[in-house]
Amino acid sequence: MLQNIKAVIFDLDGTLVDSMWVWKQVDLDYLGARNLTMPPTLQKDIEGCSMRETALFFQKHLGIRDSVEQMMQEWNALAMDAYAHRVTFKPGAETFLKDLRKRSVKTGIATSNSRELLQAVTEALHLTDYIDCFLTGNEVAHGKPEPDIYQEVARRLGVEPQECLVFEDICPGIAAGKAAGMQVCAIYDDYSRDIIEEKKQMADYYITDYTEIVR
Repeated sequence: MLQNIKAVIFDLDGTLVDSMWVWKQVDLDYLGARNLTMPPTLQKDIEGCSMRETALFFQKHLGIRDSVEQMMQEWNALAMDAYAHRVTFKPGAETFLKDLRKRSVKTGIATSNSRELLQAVTEALHLTDYIDCFLTGNEVAHGKPEPDIYQEVARRLGVEPQECLVFEDICPGIAAGKAAGMQVCAIYDDYSRDIIEEKKQMADYYITDYTEIVR
């Protein structure tokens, strides 16, 4: 899997860390405070979207009148404690990161999450020990499944797309990595357990967790 690979780029939520559980609760709390019921397809509808794109979706489809900035600020506040204290690495992820360091493979994170929550989990899990480049969907023109974020991380790492291996847990993310011209390894997450076969078909590789590939 790592043959001829100079950089490994990770999605964050559901891929490198176990955090997808946070976002269902955030949506429930945010909409509940406005006496709104969470649509059953909401999580699927906003997969891969940056936080800003998600806020625009809420305005257009759920009739939310808060500004985009107000929404993002409230979501960050609702999720902050979890990201600072309760979010953990996916099984084997930290060992794999250490192995990449030993191999002198460059690393990046390309996340649809906010810079604030990325910073919180970075400090909690000491990600700067392992990751060379951090980028969020709000910092590029288009979120996943567009390739922008993966292309920009590769540019910042100084490697060509074909020299990159991406790890992703959802289909829009897999599509983004492939559209960027990279190899993609899909990883299992409870949140997306109903689309395992679709993920396997889209990706070049598939793992249940990182313990399968660490030394």
